[in-house]
Amino acid sequence: MSVILQVENLGKVFIMHHFNQKKIIGCRSVNFSVHEGEFVGITGKSGAGKSTVLKCIYRTYLPTNGRILFQSKLFGKIDLARSAEQDIISIRHHEMGYVSQFLNVLPRVTALNVVAEALMEMGCDNERAVFQAKTMLRYFQIPENLWDAYPNTFSGGEKLRLNLARAMIKRPRLLLLDEPTASLDNQSKGPVKEMILELKRSGTSMIGIFHDIEFMKDVVDTSYTMNQGYLKEGIVA
Repeated sequence: MSVILQVENLGKVFIMHHFNQKKIIGCRSVNFSVHEGEFVGITGKSGAGKSTVLKCIYRTYLPTNGRILFQSKLFGKIDLARSAEQDIISIRHHEMGYVSQFLNVLPRVTALNVVAEALMEMGCDNERAVFQAKTMLRYFQIPENLWDAYPNTFSGGEKLRLNLARAMIKRPRLLLLDEPTASLDNQSKGPVKEMILELKRSGTSMIGIFHDIEFMKDVVDTSYTMNQGYLKEGIVA
């Protein structure tokens, strides 16, 4: 299988301008690759730099150094660390998804529209997008009486399942998962695992951050551990 993502010497330094230019290392000298249909899992203590790596790939953070080479269908091989913002937005809409532990949506958008709009960004017509969004909401066990509600009223588990539905409905080529089971009970984890495995079978590549090692072992192909900003292969107990 071909490589879809190559991370080379990635580093991110945060400068605290209000604290005498203090520097905080987010990650440093990070190197790894992801093949088509491969799931890379990352573990490590809180503050080790795991989320920083994902946010650099998604370009929420602008990397301080290094390259993030993505094999895009829209642009060919592109360095996400240096690409124009408009190109990054296009890649997010059409090729890349991100699932955070926290839901960040406009306050007056219903749960149904949150999911449907992910497809409409890709050019899907409204009727088809709404139909597929309802199917995905049912799959992730979000009750119908919440579909027309605003997500800021949801529980933590409902918000996370909505985040998963919004990202996974697009079946992106690359999916980034930041603790995708953090606030889910065991019953809710089953559909998440099955959808991850289905996406893998259809060719989606994934990078996931986990503290739930047992869940991770069932879905990942390659494992890394982060410690003080460095990435090392394998799981450290």
